[in-house]
Amino acid sequence: MTTQHHVGAHPVPPPVAWPPRPATVESHDCPDCRARAAVAAPAPAVAPEPAVAPRAKSIDRGRPATPPKVPDLPPTHGRRAVVVLAGLAVALFLAGLVSAGTGQLHVAPDEVFGSLMHKMNISLGPMPSHPNGDAVLWNIRFPRLVMCLLVGAALGASGAVMQGVFSNPLAEPAVIGVSSGAAVGACAVIVFGWTFAGSLTIAAAAFLTALFTTLLVYTLSRREGRTEAVTLVLMGIAVQAVCSGLIAYLVFLGDTASREQIVFWQLGSFNGSRWQHVYIAAPCIAVGILGVLFLSKQLDLLALGERPARHLGVNVERLRLTSIVLVTLCVAAAVAFSGIIAFIGLVVPHLVRMAVGPGHTVLVPASALGGALVLTIADLVARTAVDYADLPIGMLTALVGGPFFFWLLMRARAKAGGWA
Repeated sequence: MTTQHHVGAHPVPPPVAWPPRPATVESHDCPDCRARAAVAAPAPAVAPEPAVAPRAKSIDRGRPATPPKVPDLPPTHGRRAVVVLAGLAVALFLAGLVSAGTGQLHVAPDEVFGSLMHKMNISLGPMPSHPNGDAVLWNIRFPRLVMCLLVGAALGASGAVMQGVFSNPLAEPAVIGVSSGAAVGACAVIVFGWTFAGSLTIAAAAFLTALFTTLLVYTLSRREGRTEAVTLVLMGIAVQAVCSGLIAYLVFLGDTASREQIVFWQLGSFNGSRWQHVYIAAPCIAVGILGVLFLSKQLDLLALGERPARHLGVNVERLRLTSIVLVTLCVAAAVAFSGIIAFIGLVVPHLVRMAVGPGHTVLVPASALGGALVLTIADLVARTAVDYADLPIGMLTALVGGPFFFWLLMRARAKAGGWA
């Protein structure tokens, strides 16, 4: 009876169209009906997800993907470098005209320009109106001016290179003992009265002892076929201390006249510069600056660090040695004829780097122009600040460069938020 009752009450349902609807159960309830309804009821329908169109591909799978294009540097940096270099060159030319014409015998700047043009067989500009004006310019003023330009360019470019080689903004040519070594040779000649090179004996001795001192610093710093920047700096400081002791001993041995000459030589001056000095110093300084310019790209890579520079193919040891040799050649030739002039190789590269950036391709020539400009102005002040007197130019550069460098340090500290 139970089986017949269930069959008669629940006929087979017809086919259900999509989406299926759950089977209905009659009012009576029993375990068999509940089980059968649970089996017959389909799962709730889930709407199918919409088809997503494939993303368009811009690169054909059959061809290799082209690497992304590296963006170029903004053109403002290049324009700024050109503007700075041109501005320094124009300012240097104008400062040279004013400096050459200023003195006890005044020559107007246009007359100085006319004298230069007539010397090159170009009829442009007036000649000096004073009968001795042209002779004063070419025998006294122009040799001194050219020596200012050469020495300033040598110190400025050498300072920029030393800061790059040592990766230290406080580095300058004196770090490797060039100036102190030159001072020892000059003091020895003054005290002992040597004359093996005639009137050029002091300059020759200063040049040779500067080269020897730098070679000594590099040799003592070299261990296992390589040198480190920190070792070079510390060894340079030690050698400078020894040179200072030797200078003090030579001053003790000398008489009053020798002591005065030693003091004035160490303070630096261009008094007595002649064309003969220019002909000797110019080739050394030119070779040094041109050689450094060829190393500019490698110096830029060295700024990343010694290890990254080696991975990029830079021979760090050879680069450091070549740079030191070229800087020594420049500075030794400059100091031999001018004495010790401080802060040019330290302050000028800082100022130029703030204007054109750290790239040595622009930094080195801009530092050379900036050093020549600063030293030309300093020499003009030294000749005209006191009547009938020639102040030591090294004294002026120290008085102005010291406070200015202190301002640079405070500025860098404020920007970095402290030294730690």
